[in-house]
Amino acid sequence: MTETIAQDIRRLEEQERLLRFSSFGVEDAWVLGNRVRETALARGAGVAIDISLRDRTLFHTALPGSTTDNAEWIRRKRNTVLRLWNASYLVGRRLALSGRDQLEARNLSHADFSVHGGSFPLFVGDLGCVGAVTVSGVPERIDHAIVTDAIASFLNIALGDARLPE
Repeated sequence: MTETIAQDIRRLEEQERLLRFSSFGVEDAWVLGNRVRETALARGAGVAIDISLRDRTLFHTALPGSTTDNAEWIRRKRNTVLRLWNASYLVGRRLALSGRDQLEARNLSHADFSVHGGSFPLFVGDLGCVGAVTVSGVPERIDHAIVTDAIASFLNIALGDARLPE
């Protein structure tokens, strides 16, 4: 189990290294949001999708099968990314490896933060993390894969060994 978590962490760190934008604007959010939507629909995933900068939402949609609760999960996952500049799933896997809870280890309240998979940082050039792409509605590993597969497709990057097995 520990080796599987460690392997996940290595793959997730590699994804964060690879999936970076040279620039990102409103039109990019629209195209990427629709790419995430197409990826989710192809998998039959009833999810809500959100692309937000630190100060505003650029894209948000709810697919059939998603629920009103998914917006709350999106908020909490996105908060984790914007606070720590890491994918919510990477934060969760690191905590799982350490055996510590998010509140104990990082002072992340359960009311405002979630370390479940599905939110990925929007890294832009030298600016760092300017926002997040977030999905909620299916198991966390699949939420994460929907986001990263869509970003990789948008950026025309092959994840190869960095892709998580589902």
